[in-house]
Amino acid sequence: MKLFQNILTVGIWTLMSRILGLVRDILLLAFIGVGPVLDAFIVAFRLPNMFRRLFAEGAFNAAFVPIYTKRLQSGEKAESFVLEAVSGLTFVLLIGTGLGMIFMPGLVWVTASGFSGDQRFELAVEYGKIMFPYIFLISLTALLSGALNAHGRFSMAAAAPIFLNIIIITALSLAWFLRQEPAFFVVWSIPIAGVVQLSLLWWNARQSGIMVKLIRPKLSPDMLHLITVAIPAALSNGIVQINLLVGTIVASFFPGAVSWLYGADRLYQLPLGIVGISVGIVLLPELSKRLHAGDRAGAKVAFSRASEISFALSFPASVALFVIPLPLVSALFEHGATDRNDVEAISLACSIYGLGLPAFVLQKVLQPLYFSQENTKSPFRFALIAMIINGVLAIGLMKPCGWIAPAIAVTVSAWLMVGLLAIGAREFSDVARISKVSQNRMIRIGFAAIGMGIALWSIDSFIGTYTERTLIRVLYGFSLAFAGLAIYS
Repeated sequence: MKLFQNILTVGIWTLMSRILGLVRDILLLAFIGVGPVLDAFIVAFRLPNMFRRLFAEGAFNAAFVPIYTKRLQSGEKAESFVLEAVSGLTFVLLIGTGLGMIFMPGLVWVTASGFSGDQRFELAVEYGKIMFPYIFLISLTALLSGALNAHGRFSMAAAAPIFLNIIIITALSLAWFLRQEPAFFVVWSIPIAGVVQLSLLWWNARQSGIMVKLIRPKLSPDMLHLITVAIPAALSNGIVQINLLVGTIVASFFPGAVSWLYGADRLYQLPLGIVGISVGIVLLPELSKRLHAGDRAGAKVAFSRASEISFALSFPASVALFVIPLPLVSALFEHGATDRNDVEAISLACSIYGLGLPAFVLQKVLQPLYFSQENTKSPFRFALIAMIINGVLAIGLMKPCGWIAPAIAVTVSAWLMVGLLAIGAREFSDVARISKVSQNRMIRIGFAAIGMGIALWSIDSFIGTYTERTLIRVLYGFSLAFAGLAIYS
């Protein structure tokens, strides 16, 4: 019950953040529109986020949370461990941020070589220099979030991303009101949001009894152990970022493709963030505590319940994204500078990402099994195999499939990664086995979701027609979504 309550807490805050993020992206597409400016912004904004996922949320937290949780349980130098971790990460981030800003043209060329020779390249470099310090701010925020999660405090850590979206929405609205260039306002809003997020988490950590101050960085035995565990996780997450990088490079050779894939990515990220990320955040410290206490039966129950909750919320969303992407995308994005051709392209990508949504969520459920026992090497090996498949498919399908190749490649490699994680999890014996009760529930959930999909496809085939009237399109899209919820429930 405690696990469910924590998942619900994180899920509600994440839902609010994702809804605001969707509003943010609707305004980006409406005010800026698909084109060179939005393409450049997306590539520049992905740079700090890519490194944040690689070093902070990925490597550092995957290693930090289990070790810190065990120290809290045993009372062994937990406070000094936090101080060393924060100070060490701050030192590394300061150097990395400075180097990133100096070599920004090289970073843009590596991540979007198709931009070379046109205005998108110069814009991406300019935007990137302004936004790159966000990596320093948000990476420290992510580490503090991990410390709070280990203490069982999930609310503020889950709420922090809301402020990024609020500040971006405010910047876009202000630009529209003042009739100024929206991209300029949005780009400068990113580092401002980072300062706000870090300040809130720093304050919340101190209120929770976590002493956070900077000390002189040192390579102590504790830090050596942390680095040893973190390196495979960094390599594993680096591979995930390479997958995204390959997709961006391929898309950069097709005008508008970066923005189309971004629009589809934001739509499927809504259920992924609410379900997969929320479950992963809660499950890692929960498994770490139970396994450290020798409670394998409790760990199995936690894993089974997390798997059941994830499937119950992700599979129907996957079905809906696959069968009715056009009405949903039209209702959300077909406004202002975004036209029907853009919406049809985003819908195609959305349906393909929808097929991979359960795999993206299941990865978040399976990985804590490994990380909770400080096993970061196995996920790295699996990610390496998935990366090779992703790269081969993305580049190999570029000629026959065009700009949609990255979406196909990511979906296929995601399912491969799930298969490898599931097979490797056999080493954890009973902990990794889903209980019979949860299995039976998941079968019923699957049939209910498929039934919902057939009903939605039938409704859309019977009455779905295109209209230029925005209000009708919006009402129709949201009506289908609510109809799907009613049918499924």
